[in-house]
Amino acid sequence: MNTRAAEWDRNTALSLGVVLAGLLLLYFPYLKTLLVDWETNDNYSHGYFIPLLSLYMVYSIRDRLKNLPVQPGYWGLVLILMGLGQLVIAKIGAEFFLQRTSFIVVLLGVILFFLGTKYFKALLVPVLYLVFMIPLPAVVWNKIAFPLQLFSSFLTEKVVSLLGISVFREGNILHLAETSLEVVDACSGLRSLVTMFALSAAFAWLQSLPVWKKWLLFFMAAPIAIFANIIRLTGTAILASRYGGDVAQGFLHEFSGMVTFFVGLGLLIGLSVLLGSPFRDPSVTIGTR
Repeated sequence: MNTRAAEWDRNTALSLGVVLAGLLLLYFPYLKTLLVDWETNDNYSHGYFIPLLSLYMVYSIRDRLKNLPVQPGYWGLVLILMGLGQLVIAKIGAEFFLQRTSFIVVLLGVILFFLGTKYFKALLVPVLYLVFMIPLPAVVWNKIAFPLQLFSSFLTEKVVSLLGISVFREGNILHLAETSLEVVDACSGLRSLVTMFALSAAFAWLQSLPVWKKWLLFFMAAPIAIFANIIRLTGTAILASRYGGDVAQGFLHEFSGMVTFFVGLGLLIGLSVLLGSPFRDPSVTIGTR
């Protein structure tokens, strides 16, 4: 019995390995272009870390995976065919986002087909997490970024006014006494939003929290990212009002971006600690999933 089971495990592992190798070979041209995007697109420079975090998520549940039964599910074939169909259609339409996300669909199909439903459920989040490494289509990005530019400009105007600094806003341009600042796409906060959602998803996965707290931690990425970005814009406006518009350029501008990230990260860590505090929920202890 044990020998047959071991033989089955070897056959499953061998078949799965061959299929995964073929999958990587098939998608190599599409995954290679992702490296170019991560290198050249500042909005997705975090992409390098996403596959590593996804692998760590799988590693974190390795003991649980060892105890799951292998029960191949033929619905996985349907998922594989759907993913490949998406790839073909996206290739014809030259749509990069759909081409790349089809990899995730096919990978989930392979897991379901070879390993079964229990593995599929266990690995669903780590595999779906890979979507954070894929840049959104430009048309979608711009549709979100511009309203965010206006919203960030509006909030910054209010905060700066409350601090006693004269400011007048025209759309996404803030007019100060000495200079004017334009809240451009890069300052819209969307970049921080994407990064914070990727981080909060990883935090939620790794934290030993009830499901509703995990979702709360994930969605709190939005206000945290917006808050951190407003701090950045307000700080820039204050410096510009005192020392001129040059402070909004060059090193200080890049440095403020780093500050935004670390402010957001600090708030996210603080929130995750707060949600996991035994003082808030005595029934939950860290280390229990």
